[in-house]
Amino acid sequence: MENPGNFRLVFGISFLYCLLNLSLGFNPVDNYLIDCGSFKNRSIGVREFVADNTNTSSHRLSTPEHIFANSSSNSISLYNDSTLYQTARIFNGPSHYSFSIKEQGRHWIRLHFFPFLFQKYDMSNAKFSVSAQNFSLTREPQSGNVSVVKEYCLNITSNNLILSFIPDSKSFAFINALEVLSIPENVVPEEAKTVDRKGDKKSLRELALETVARVDMGNSTVLPQNDTSWRLWVSDDSYLIDKNLGSFVSNVSAVNFTGGLVTEDVAPASVYGTATRFNLDDPNLNANLTWSFDVDPGFDYAVRLHFCDIVSNSTQQGVFLEIFINTHSAGHLDLGSQTSHVLGVPYFMDVYTRASASRKLNVSVGSSNIVNFPSVILNGLEIMKINNDKGRLDVSEVVPSRTSKTTLIVGVAVGLFVFVILAALVFLFCRRRRRRKPDSGGGGQNIPMTGSVYSNGTARFPFIELVEATDNFSENLVIGVGGFGKVYKGVLRDETEVAVKRGTPQSSQGLVEFRTEIEMLSQFRHRHLVSLIGYCDENNEMIIIYEYMENGTLKNHLYGSSHPGLSWRQRLEISVGSVKGLHYLHTGSTKSIIHRDVKSANILLDKNFMAKVADFGLSKTGPDIDRTHVSTAVKGSFGYLDPEYLTTQKLTEKSDVYSFGVVLLEVLCGRPVIDPSLPREKVNLVDWALKSHRNGRLEDIVDPSVVGEIKRESLNKFWEITEKCLGKYGIYRPSMGDVLWNLESALQLQGNETKTNHNGELSSEISHGGHSETSLEFSRTGSVGELAGVSMTTVFAQLLSEQEQMRR
Repeated sequence: MENPGNFRLVFGISFLYCLLNLSLGFNPVDNYLIDCGSFKNRSIGVREFVADNTNTSSHRLSTPEHIFANSSSNSISLYNDSTLYQTARIFNGPSHYSFSIKEQGRHWIRLHFFPFLFQKYDMSNAKFSVSAQNFSLTREPQSGNVSVVKEYCLNITSNNLILSFIPDSKSFAFINALEVLSIPENVVPEEAKTVDRKGDKKSLRELALETVARVDMGNSTVLPQNDTSWRLWVSDDSYLIDKNLGSFVSNVSAVNFTGGLVTEDVAPASVYGTATRFNLDDPNLNANLTWSFDVDPGFDYAVRLHFCDIVSNSTQQGVFLEIFINTHSAGHLDLGSQTSHVLGVPYFMDVYTRASASRKLNVSVGSSNIVNFPSVILNGLEIMKINNDKGRLDVSEVVPSRTSKTTLIVGVAVGLFVFVILAALVFLFCRRRRRRKPDSGGGGQNIPMTGSVYSNGTARFPFIELVEATDNFSENLVIGVGGFGKVYKGVLRDETEVAVKRGTPQSSQGLVEFRTEIEMLSQFRHRHLVSLIGYCDENNEMIIIYEYMENGTLKNHLYGSSHPGLSWRQRLEISVGSVKGLHYLHTGSTKSIIHRDVKSANILLDKNFMAKVADFGLSKTGPDIDRTHVSTAVKGSFGYLDPEYLTTQKLTEKSDVYSFGVVLLEVLCGRPVIDPSLPREKVNLVDWALKSHRNGRLEDIVDPSVVGEIKRESLNKFWEITEKCLGKYGIYRPSMGDVLWNLESALQLQGNETKTNHNGELSSEISHGGHSETSLEFSRTGSVGELAGVSMTTVFAQLLSEQEQMRR
């Protein structure tokens, strides 16, 4: 089950409540809980998972060769206790679980995966497929070193269910735990209304479904032990696009299951008793509450919306709303007429949306134009992927034969060679044209920008499209304010979310910075640099459009805002990502690029908290090979400026290193660089931190929220490189490559640590000798791509060794 964003754990759930909830709820006829690879049964709460070391009357396993694997590593999951993931069964050939089915009909199938290292088997590299009843359910379902639960719904019409695990050639399959459960009536849609003008109904009875999202509105999480079918309902907070439009409400005692046809098997009272409500100060406000979900393109989806009026004071007020799936209306809803005007009675609606090329599925509820005083709420939401016409729910293609693999490799190699040659020629041509162009950094606002100058897919947007994307630059969509102007969240016509930076005439930054930023970002692409999508220079406007970064700035997660804090491991990972982007700027082309405004406010975080460096308006091309510096006027942000650059006006790459050292102090201390509210000796972060270390009180400066997490070795390594970055003279500061190596060492010394994955599930990473997977991380327009994702420890260790030998 795959969901973006972070989930909030709900603690303190009493065992007695769980037992009462299950005893009064649905009792499935078929209820198979298998702890794979285990030699003994395992109790998880009130449920018992049976060891699969022997065949029983309930289930049988046929396999040519299998291995029992066990691990002492723990994975924390919202589904089950971590002990469930300490064993696994490994299959070296096609293998099948066979279950005797007593009651035909819809069944849940839950596959639990937690890859770990056992002997020669690294389960994170396992390649295999899982199928059932001629449906292909998943391929390579594991996701790094995190626990993953894949949930499917199949209509079983025979007395036997066979689950097949088929390893790819020269690989193996594995599984940690299995669940096969009967499903109560009405829990899964039998049919759904299509989202189109006709509003026809689509039968889902014979189709296979995969759970993509199951969300509890009202910013709450419902754990499986509080659901009669052991389903997980995650908080909607991370999916809600504009939190300013909604407020979270809770009134579980108002839920009334006796007044309607919906039972607690459909959704628990804790789901219907919480909601996200539209803040309607103005009944005529034309806006919607929208939740956005990641989906696989090319598939149809069933969407179930749960409603319960827990907010109205009377039946006359009621809940009236209009529902949208992406940009298509799914119709109006008068909740009162559907529940006989009884407050607190639950209701659900099923809709069906056809396949699209988009990787996003947006669900919106808004005020209906049928009534003048609507109340708009949503209590819960479920999204299920429907198998395609080939009977597949997975998106991977069949593994090609050896011959086709060879042909593919040769074809890719030839194509890459041709592409590199052409790209190099285009780059040289464009570079020559840029050199011939006169610098128009003067007073005019008409900027000569053409596709030949701003390459790599940079688009020139008409002003009217940006007006539409930002709701006429609505103040409600402002996500940041800087010297250049305001930054708005926008949605383009193709539903791409973007950040729109609009310059103001009185801004402290102007035309030169505007042009510089576009030129810089047009030339570079790197996973740790914010991507440029386009620009607009119509009507004397200076607007730049970037990719949207869901989690805002690093600064806002460290101090001064209501954003959630960061663990020490997250801070290390963000620091490593940031320095990778800066290292690429310094080394990714013939001449280095000096950022000149490195600060925590210019390090942005995407939905997975991956760091990306932003704001290149002050960037400067580095010196020629025969020069040591660039002489230029001092620009940057107070508190981050390199003191040597400030006094000599000589800019070098080491100026960025100093600024990044200040950022590392913010990461460690969790406070602003300059804080006048503190006592005099603490006002300046750099001075206070360095003095505290000299006095042997390094621990005093560490952010209290992470004090208990940091291992001493990791802290020492982190401080060592931070202090070097803050050297008074640039010649004694490390290069960005050295900084990267040391930060990766600090991360490695921190070791294994529980953290949150991109689905919001708590998980535990396992370190395999400190090595990470190699990936293609960056390329420069017109140049050959280079590998930046590979762990840099070995590379920079060798470089430092060579440098040390040269010094000797």
